[in-house]
Amino acid sequence: MKSGLPLAIFHLPKFRRLYKKLPEQIQELAKKKEIIFRQNPFDPTLNTHKLHGPLDGFWAFYINFEYRVIFDFAGRKTVRFYAIGNHDIYQ
Repeated sequence: MKSGLPLAIFHLPKFRRLYKKLPEQIQELAKKKEIIFRQNPFDPTLNTHKLHGPLDGFWAFYINFEYRVIFDFAGRKTVRFYAIGNHDIYQ
């Protein structure tokens, strides 16, 4: 998926609400991880992985050991960020 063209990322309303509730230091780290994600969504530092069960069809990547972003690929160069938070976002 890595290429010269950056991804278009849409932050859905739920994602934006959850993001605003995060501690400031996690918000800053999330911004840094999004920059990496835009260049290569499968960068090893993100630990990007498919989700299963009720979230089948979605993906997640690590902000840090505790926080994750849930997203999907809406097209070849388009991604939608659905949620951000700790493991509670999987429920």
